[in-house]
Amino acid sequence: MSDTFEALGLGTELVTELASLGYEEPTPIQKAAIPPLLAGRDLLGQAATGTGKTAAFALPILQLVGGIKPEPLKPLALVLVPTRELAVQVCEACHRYGKGLGIAVAPIYGGQEFHRQVVALRRGVHVVVATPGRALDHMRRGTLDLSGLRIVALDEADEMLDMGFAEDLELILEGTPETRQTALFSATLPPRIASIAEKHLRDPERILIARDAATKGSVPKVRQTAYIVPRPHKIAALGRVLDLESPTLALVFCRTRLEVDELAERLVGRGYRVASLHGGMGQAERDRVMARARAGTVDLLVATDVAARGIDIDHLTHVVNFDVPSSPEAYVHRIGRTGRAGREGVAISLVEPRGHRLLRNIEQATKQKIAIATVPSPMDVKARRLDMTKGAVREVLESGDLEAYRSVAEALSSEFDPMDVAAAAVRLAHEALEGDAARDEADIPVIEGFGRNDRPRREAPAPAEGSQRGPRGWQWSGPRPEGAQQGGEREQDRGAPRGAAPRGQWQDRPPQRGAPRGQWNDRDPQDMERIFIGLGRKAGVRPADVVGAIANEANVNPRGIGDIEIAELYTIVELPARDVDHVVRVLRGATIRGRKAKVNRDLGIRK
Repeated sequence: MSDTFEALGLGTELVTELASLGYEEPTPIQKAAIPPLLAGRDLLGQAATGTGKTAAFALPILQLVGGIKPEPLKPLALVLVPTRELAVQVCEACHRYGKGLGIAVAPIYGGQEFHRQVVALRRGVHVVVATPGRALDHMRRGTLDLSGLRIVALDEADEMLDMGFAEDLELILEGTPETRQTALFSATLPPRIASIAEKHLRDPERILIARDAATKGSVPKVRQTAYIVPRPHKIAALGRVLDLESPTLALVFCRTRLEVDELAERLVGRGYRVASLHGGMGQAERDRVMARARAGTVDLLVATDVAARGIDIDHLTHVVNFDVPSSPEAYVHRIGRTGRAGREGVAISLVEPRGHRLLRNIEQATKQKIAIATVPSPMDVKARRLDMTKGAVREVLESGDLEAYRSVAEALSSEFDPMDVAAAAVRLAHEALEGDAARDEADIPVIEGFGRNDRPRREAPAPAEGSQRGPRGWQWSGPRPEGAQQGGEREQDRGAPRGAAPRGQWQDRPPQRGAPRGQWNDRDPQDMERIFIGLGRKAGVRPADVVGAIANEANVNPRGIGDIEIAELYTIVELPARDVDHVVRVLRGATIRGRKAKVNRDLGIRK
């Protein structure tokens, strides 16, 4: 394989533009993908994020459509991506690479004004970069005509299927010419991807690029550490770990939007600049959050997996798994956001004592050992902060320019011991750097590892106010607020049914006969499954409707509900596996937005 872009067959304009952007040598995925795509072959590529995949399909597309004048509403190339953020990134890359070719590119995604997208399409664009849902909306309204497509690229196809876009992808691909060229890229190749490839790709070139095969300087260097922490102490433990690590920017993953909001609020109280990302936010709000993150005015981004897809920030130094993901693939995808371009990244996981099997599965799949560490003590944190102060003072001493302050030091030294004067100055500097950091006096159990035969040492959870110890665990003994129902959230938790009971009234024990379901907080992250509801945006379904139906009709604790993805014609809901059959059975006889719906387990195939 060639070591230059020119030898791969790219034209002079593209090669010149790449040189001006500092691209010197193609990555393995670019060397393998560009020649067959330029030759007109279909391609099935497996490559992880961070391997140079975008340029691998964008450069051939730009060369294939450059010099051809597009008709209004009829693009020449279509790139489908799972998220708005990725759509913007791919669009920006196409603009950069195609400057010398006069390429017109339009991003099409939900949350952006529809009319503005129509105006851009009517002008005529060479390339449309779109999320599946919004592309389908334009097709149905007649504002996107795919009959003139010469090439289609699917980026992160596995993510699109995980987000419930299988039906949308099928409808879009069926609306394209049979003569089109197709490129499909995916970090993993599960059976569903193989099925799409078999149906829509013609004798594709197959390439596999492992993450560690990337070029020198681009291999992610990630220091992976896990802390074993009982769930009641996780927030306090995370605060200490962050204080010790002092990240430039950390991305903290939670399972649900409720957990995102709660954790963000608690971290703000520790003096961090925190921003949240979850599916309940509008596009304008998401754009503001990402602008703050890229500008360096945010210390921590707290997000769900779905909301964080497509995030690529150069100065992201740490990834934190507040909850360890249930699949090794999700773990790898999370930590791949740091440690790019030769920089060292840090991946931190807070593992509950019973989560040892999750950790072992990840180690086996990645063939990498995750170091087990003990949660830093308050003294460790204090020593780290003093060390940071010493470093800051050292920088000032090395920079010089102290003449304006020397007279003050000399005057004080004539009155006090010079060492005491220096110590007082360091104290002032330390207090200024420490700012509003919260005093940490939490008593966090020290767990250095999992017990014999991988059984973790049991840690008794701290009792909530108004509770008492029972034979099966901590049970609520205080009075229930008037009109409250079991299965609720705190008043400030958005999406909770009106009149729901505050958090803390759920008993920490297995359910008894006749008791409401989901009465315990001990949710196992690997014990989650998804259900399919045959109503979506077209029927006016909102997340609150889904939460309300599950909480009130099925009497299931809404705190256990995971991600909710609402497509045009259906909704996918993540639930604890123990509740799935019960919820499916109850919702089949219930109504959502006044309509009955088809409800069953999600099998990932919707036709």
